[in-house]
Parts: sequence; C-alpha cells; structure tokens
Amino acid sequence: MNHWIVAPIVLPAILAPFIIMVLRFHLDLQRIFSVAGVVALLGIALTITAQAAGGDIQVYELGNWPAPFGIVLVLDRLSAMMVLLTALLALPIVLYAIASGWDDRGKHFHALFHFQLMGVCGAFLTGDAFNLFVFFEVLLIASYGLMTHGGGSVRLKAGVQYVAYNLLGSTLFLFALGTLYAVTGTLNMADMAARVADLPADDTALLRVGAVLLLLVFCIKAAVLPLHFWLPASYASAPLPVAALFAIMTKVGAYSILRMYTLGFGPEVEATQGLVGTWLQPAALVTLAVGAIGILGSQHIARMVAFCAITSMGTLLIAISLFTETATAAALYYVYHSTLATALMFLVADLVMERRGGAITPTAPMPQTGLISALFFVGAIAMAGMPPLSGFIGKLLVLDAARDAPDVTAIWAVILIGSFVTIVGLARAGSLIFWKSHDAQHNTERDPENEEDVPAIPAPEPNPGLAFTAVFAMAMGLVLLTLFAGPALEYTNKTAEQLFTPENYISAVLGGDT
Repeated sequence: MNHWIVAPIVLPAILAPFIIMVLRFHLDLQRIFSVAGVVALLGIALTITAQAAGGDIQVYELGNWPAPFGIVLVLDRLSAMMVLLTALLALPIVLYAIASGWDDRGKHFHALFHFQLMGVCGAFLTGDAFNLFVFFEVLLIASYGLMTHGGGSVRLKAGVQYVAYNLLGSTLFLFALGTLYAVTGTLNMADMAARVADLPADDTALLRVGAVLLLLVFCIKAAVLPLHFWLPASYASAPLPVAALFAIMTKVGAYSILRMYTLGFGPEVEATQGLVGTWLQPAALVTLAVGAIGILGSQHIARMVAFCAITSMGTLLIAISLFTETATAAALYYVYHSTLATALMFLVADLVMERRGGAITPTAPMPQTGLISALFFVGAIAMAGMPPLSGFIGKLLVLDAARDAPDVTAIWAVILIGSFVTIVGLARAGSLIFWKSHDAQHNTERDPENEEDVPAIPAPEPNPGLAFTAVFAMAMGLVLLTLFAGPALEYTNKTAEQLFTPENYISAVLGGDT
C-alpha cells in the first residue's frame, strides 16, 4: 500500500500531542516544530497530488482490512487537490500567527492548529461516511479551541453558539447515517453507492430521507442560508488568523456534497434525482444575495470579511448545484480562488485591526497604510471577481457553465448583481478605512467586536516583516492561480470527469467486486 496517503493525517496527529506534552512551556520550540510540520505536510501534499494526477484511484486499508469491512482512505484527484489546498493555506497562516504574536495570546495554539489540519485532511481522504463524521467532530473540537484562543467574553459567547449549532448538525449527521445504514447496511461510501443502485422500490423513500438529512448537514458546514447563522459572529469574533484557516472549513461541506452526491446519489439514482439542484440551487442564490447585502451593511471589517466568505460560498454552491461536469470543473477552480481570497482578506483585516481598530469609520492614519491598503485592494478585487485576478476567471466559468441551465437568467442576475454590490461594499469600506482619515484621538477606543482596548496608534506586530511576507504570499497565490489558469483548469476538468465516473471509484475501493 501507498503509505503517503495516510501521512497527511498521521503527521499532525502525532505532532499535536507532542507539542502539548513535550513543548508546552517552550514557545520557540513549538513554533519551530509547527512550521516544520506544515512544511512537511506541504511536501506530502505535493507528492500525493503528483501521484493522483495520472488518474489512478489509490486505496489505503487501515489494518489491512479490505473494504467494506475495514476503514479505508481513498486518494483521487479531488481529495489530493483539497489536501494540497489545505497545506498551501496553512503555511502562510502559521507564519502570520507567529509574526503577529497571536500564538502567544493563549495556550496550545500550535497543537490545536495541527489537530485542525488533521481533521480537515482526514475529511478529504476518508472513504467511509462514519469516519467523515468522526473527522467533522475533530474539526469541531479543535476549531472551538482556536476560536476562543486569547479569551474574551465575546469570543466565548460566539464559540458557544458555534459549538451548539454545529452539535445540532452532528446530531442530524448521526440520524442521516443511521437512516442510510438501515437502508443499505453499510457506511463505506463506495459500497453504499453500489447498493443504492440495487435498492428495491420500497426502500427508496427512506433513502431519500437519509439523503436529505445528509444534505442539510453539509449545508450547515458550508454556511448555506438559512443555516448560516453561526458563521458571521463566529468568524468575526475569532482571532483573524484562525478565521483565515477557517476559510477551508466551509469547503469541507462543499467537498462532502460533491463526494457523496456524485458517488451515491447521482442523477442516475431515481430516488434522489434532482435533489441537489432542487434544494441547493435556490438556497445558494439566496446565500450569495444575503452575503453581498451583509458586506454592504457591515460596520466592522471582520464581520464584513465574514460576509465575503458567505458570498463566495454562494457562488461556489451555485456551480455545484448545476451538477454537470463543466460546472463542477468551474466550482473546483473557484474553490481554490475563494479559499485563498477569503484567507487573504481576514489577514488584511487583522493588520487593520491591530493598528486602528475594526470599525469601518474614518479615523487617524495608521502605520504602514500604503502596504495594507494595497493588500486590501488586491483582496477586494479578488473577492468581488473583478479582472485581472482569478476571481474574474472563476465567475466567468460559473456563468458559462450555467448557460444551459433552466434558471440561467436568475443565476446570471444574482451573480452579476451580487458582484456589483460586493464591489460597492468593499469600496465603501476601503475609502472609510484608508482615505477618509481625520485627526488622531488621544484616548483609547473600545473595539466592540472582541472587547479589546485599541489605542489610537497601536504597537506593530512583533515581527512585521514576516507578517507582511505571509500576507503577500497569500496574494501571490491568487496571482499564480491567474497566471496558471490553463493547467489548473485542465486538472479540474479531469477531476470533474473522474467524479462523474463513480464506477471507477467503486471498483478501486471494492477491488472490482461491485
């Protein structure tokens, strides 16, 4: 077996407890091991992506127990590209957290960070629906610790709301898995897909119930309206480097929809036919619209960026809901763009808040205004989908994929108007933060979002050079995604083709015995 497949899970699973048990009183050593671990994860991710690029689907059987009796990890183009995205996102974020001193504002930041990476990578690689639930719970525990890192009653309140809402999703997940197991007798994704195709007509109603519950769970994780209420307060109240890492978490929900509904509940399954398009597409349209309005109406930069995340998820899920190869390829390209753009905006928001507070109002000029305003401008262009960056390419691909859809007029109208409203909202925020400054106030202002005292001219980061390097690296990722759009699209087209040929996945996991 190819042991590289399990490495993205094992590495952070070993490193996180090692940091807690051995290095808990040595922050400098924690930082060294944490960065080294993320660099190693990036190397592993590049290796398995190269292995998956040829189109072969590889299976790792834990304990040498074959599917469907044992737990399996599955490496294909989709899981490889998502693990690579996670590693590419993690490296600049951990460097920024170190440079800004965020990792020193509470306990166990680096251990929780690697537990989070373990949960994300595990969710992308698992071939078992129950273990997808397990990795969701790992994500939930680690993300709660990261969200409340640094303390404060606002963070604690938002964290409790986040956990309560996601525990509801976890309960629904268990109900969905129980229903599907009662119908199919298995929770291995490939085995479930094989059995769904042979179900008698009497069992299709219960199958549809399980599929609907599963879609609700994934929509909660993806922050789809009206199941999005946890995201704005949670992301805006969390330490913003943590919120930048959370940009990948909503993609776990989108990934799960793609994985489960192309594999086991595709258009050829009569009981679940049209489920994604019928329910997901209207919700995605409303998600985009409400997110754009939230950007326009936000009075705090962190909350504005949280609504940017909601808007980008709306666009992504519109593409997924079209449920065609072309639209899925567009969605996969947009996954990379939206994750990097959202993370970039959260890091820029943190740079702003460390220097002047987060309120979107005119105030005194802040240190490094020119650099930060340039980064904000790049992030705003990317988030709004304006040329020349990858967001423009991504939205063009989604619009082109929707040309033959029955609701093409509504899709085009919502995407284009939403982009315009996003531009206006970001331009308003940028002008108030960077250009409409007035005389400095000499007293300390209160930041209502996280209850921290923000002086008129706060101290810069402990290592501002490294902080700006990390943010520029994120921006450079968007530039490279634009420059190499051709190879990226070639990969996503092949990935979509692989997704819509589920028999290859089933045969690889079950050894040809379907």
